[in-house]
Amino acid sequence: MLQENKIQLSIIIPVFNEQNYIEKLFEQLKLYFNKNNIEVIFINDGSTDSSLKILNKIKIENNYNFLLNIITLDINSGKGKAIQTGLKNIKGEYILLQDADLELDTKDAKEMFDMITQNSEIKCIFGSRYLSGKLKKNNYFFNNLIGKINSLIFNIFFSQSLSDVHCGLKILHKSVVDKIKLSVDDFGIEIDLASQIVRNKFFIYEFGVSYFFRSKAQGKKITWIDGLKSFYYLLKARFFDNSTTTNLSIIYSSIYMAFVGSHFGMGIGNTLFVFCFFIIGSVIGINFKIISSSVIFFFIFIGSLFGKGNGTTFSVIIFFIVGLFLARHLRNYFSGSNYNNYF
Repeated sequence: MLQENKIQLSIIIPVFNEQNYIEKLFEQLKLYFNKNNIEVIFINDGSTDSSLKILNKIKIENNYNFLLNIITLDINSGKGKAIQTGLKNIKGEYILLQDADLELDTKDAKEMFDMITQNSEIKCIFGSRYLSGKLKKNNYFFNNLIGKINSLIFNIFFSQSLSDVHCGLKILHKSVVDKIKLSVDDFGIEIDLASQIVRNKFFIYEFGVSYFFRSKAQGKKITWIDGLKSFYYLLKARFFDNSTTTNLSIIYSSIYMAFVGSHFGMGIGNTLFVFCFFIIGSVIGINFKIISSSVIFFFIFIGSLFGKGNGTTFSVIIFFIVGLFLARHLRNYFSGSNYNNYF
């Protein structure tokens, strides 16, 4: 029997009512991943069709070289829960997340696997449906729009430059998986995963992949409602799933920036200034802890002492930029020290 430490790749595939695609997917897995140092883990997520029956039949036939593991959840618990279950049972050095619906090409997964194993500096690759000149078929304008908007918001929140946060094809080194603790059970798992990877300071590479959409009649599970829910997960991942010191800093910075904004404009204009400065403050709180954030506030206060009218606004902006510059240097200087939580 193959030893646990000999497994190079674990492929996790959540399955929920995919009876029309499992056999074809399995043929593709045999074509590209049919080696005895690879394991394939199907997570049957409470399917009510013949998916489990087909999987069990495939396992009994045993006409493949990789290790095959079928795990069944009694009730449909969501893609996120299925992935979490799969991650608890992996043996491989690399982990490939692959959807069962054939919207994404298994050949692309093999190319991503070859790429990450040939470069030890790469620990994480996300597939992207919006890169490269590969074949694409997608008639869902609204879903596509939501996906791009979500990726844009994610990039703003986490200072990234990803084109497709929601693509279901991803490959990670085990060192990445060991650092994250996923908690989202549904399709929001993509945001949960990406945000935790970034927080743990791993760089996310992207690889253009083919995409062949399925209609609802063909069994597509994700809907525009899931797209809207993803906005909540973005806010949660950025503004709530933080350390206590970061959350305190967000509150602190938001309050003092809203106070600063209250000194500008009149009427509705004043309200808009307060709101905008509050948002800016929350972003400051994410990136700077209490002391470095206080440096920014101090320089804003100094700037407010100069000029009159528009001159004061200009002075505040200049001193705000200077404060940001100094706060960043302070944060970088104390990074990794015992005082890191305060800067």
